[in-house]
Order: sequence, then C-alpha cells, then structure tokens
Amino acid sequence: MKGYLILEDGTLFEGTFFGEEKELLCEVVFTTGMTGYQETVTDPSFEGQAVVMTYPMIGNYGANAEDAESTRPWLSALIVRSLSTFASNFRSEESFPSYLKRQGITVLSDIDTRALTKILRNKGTMNGLVTFQKPGDLSIRLEEIKKYTVRHSVIRVSTPHPRKIGSGGKRIALIDLGAKENIVRSLVSRGAEVTLWPWDTPAYVILDSNPDGIMLSNGPGDPKECSGILRHIRELMDSGIPLFSICLGHQILALAAGFDTGKLKFGHRGANHPVKDIETGRVYLSSQNHGYAVLPESVDTSIATISHINVNDGTVEGLRFTGRPVSSVQFHPEASPGPRETAYLFDSFFAEVDTYREEHSCR
Repeated sequence: MKGYLILEDGTLFEGTFFGEEKELLCEVVFTTGMTGYQETVTDPSFEGQAVVMTYPMIGNYGANAEDAESTRPWLSALIVRSLSTFASNFRSEESFPSYLKRQGITVLSDIDTRALTKILRNKGTMNGLVTFQKPGDLSIRLEEIKKYTVRHSVIRVSTPHPRKIGSGGKRIALIDLGAKENIVRSLVSRGAEVTLWPWDTPAYVILDSNPDGIMLSNGPGDPKECSGILRHIRELMDSGIPLFSICLGHQILALAAGFDTGKLKFGHRGANHPVKDIETGRVYLSSQNHGYAVLPESVDTSIATISHINVNDGTVEGLRFTGRPVSSVQFHPEASPGPRETAYLFDSFFAEVDTYREEHSCR
C-alpha cells in the first residue's frame, strides 16, 4: 500500500508502506553506511528513531541471526530507496523483508532518500510521522509531530537484571546503556568474563563485585537524561579501576567530570567517519551513531585532554583523563558495522586492566 512520511517542517514524501497498519511518531535520522543494515536496525542506539538509509539498495544480502547487535530491532521505522526481496549471500538465512516483517518493523520504501537526506543535513534532524493514511490538513498533524520527544530510551534498552557472559579470567563490569553485542564479543574474545549491569546500578554494587575493569556502553538519547547516575560514575572514576567508555558512555563520563554536551545539527551515523588520534596524528575511519557530542570548550584541560577529534567537523571524539586510567571515545571501536581500525583501543584498555591486576594481585 502507499505510505507517507511527514516531516515537522511540512515536507511530505510518498512511498510504499510495508508492515503493520499503524502510525509512528519518531525522530528522523540518516546513516551513511553502505552495508550493515541488519546491525543498524538492531543497534539499541536507534531506539525511537526512523532511520533513513542513504545507500539506495537495502536487503540484497539477506539477514541472519549472527549479525544481530541485540536480541531485537529497536528502531521505530526504516526508510529506504529500494528494499530488495531477493537475497544473494551464502550466509543469508532469510530475506531482509521477511526478517523485518517477523520482527514487526515498519518500512517505507520507494522514497527519494537523497532528497530526504539533503533536507535533514540542511535543516537538521527533525521529527516525522510515518503513516499508511494519506494526510489531510497537514497543519493539524504538524503540531503533534513537533511536540514529539524521544524520552527515557536508556531505561527501555538496558538489561533489567545483571547477567554474565564468558568465562575468562579478567572480570569486566559493563554498564549497559544499550550495549551492542559486539562490545561484549570484543571483551570476551580478549579473555574476559563480562557482567552486564543495569544502567542505574549504584557504584558500590559494581565495586563490591571486584571488577578488574569497568566499561560504559553506547546507547540512545540525550546523555543529560541520565543525570541521576552521574554520582555513581564519579565514584567509579575515582576508584582507580581502569574505566573505558564508548559513545553515550563517553558523553556521560564527560558530564560526570563536569563537562557539557550539546545536540548536533544532524549527528554522525554511518561506517565511514574519519577521526584523528591527536597523540599520533593518525586518522582512522570509524563507525559512529550519535546525535550529541561533548562541547570542546567545556573540557577542563587540567583533568582531561581531548584524545581524538572528528576530521570533518572538529567535534570531540575522545577523552583521556590525567593521573587515572580513565578514557573514552565517541565512535565505536567494536564496529559492526564498519571498519575495525580502532579495535586497538580494546587492547589498550586490557593493558591497563593487566597492570591493575598485577598491582592488586593480593585481592
């Protein structure tokens, strides 16, 4: 059937509606990855959003259980130029449309995604309404669309109870703000027993578990919505235990240190974003998915240095704290999808974990 996307500025797109007959209010964002569509739809950081895929053909290599980054898709809707019903890949277990239908994900296809992306780049991220009903008086719907806000996403995507994965000798506490599975896999493959903790777990509970290292994961939404846990993060930062944070975790770490964050015009989403390591001068291609960033002018250089910057717009992509084993990055060293050039950051984190274990071997 026909489907429609109405942006909050009144722009109307007509395409083909695929999925359950329901209307969806959401934040409309775009991602520039050419592959990795299954990892994208299962990334918890997209909770509450309609994701525009800029690559024109989506679904041509099918879907499989192995590539999922979560137990289920989290995005509200997928917007594409062309949705392929035919899968050509030896790893494919089912077609992508079949997978989306089984998971209850709404798709809007046959959309001019190039024009839509240009609007979002020029005007910034906007709210939208995805519907199967042709809209009448747009003025009535626009107020409703403008008022929509994505709230409390972290609560919905975080694990409700602690759970352990892996059986390695190094104990890593991963605070689950919406963690991707490949973060866990990256830790387990390096010899870790990973405990996923709910996002609001008090610091003393985590410290009582005697971890050798602590991580804050990626996740969706505005980091300032997580202000209630900042005191716990400060305690973890002061514990002396190596702490490494990714994406939303990076932003929350900055807020806990007294720095500030702000919303980007249209965010960074995709698998081809260049970041520069300030210390070495080397530029890496990275996987990214965020709409907020740490404000560089807010960083207190007496307690932390900016370790990485975005080559395209100069935004803060990493922090390294002075005198303690605490660091963070805005991008995704675990990739999935995207290049794995920055996976060395996990190795750097584990080197600090090994040092900590040696110094506390009597525990």
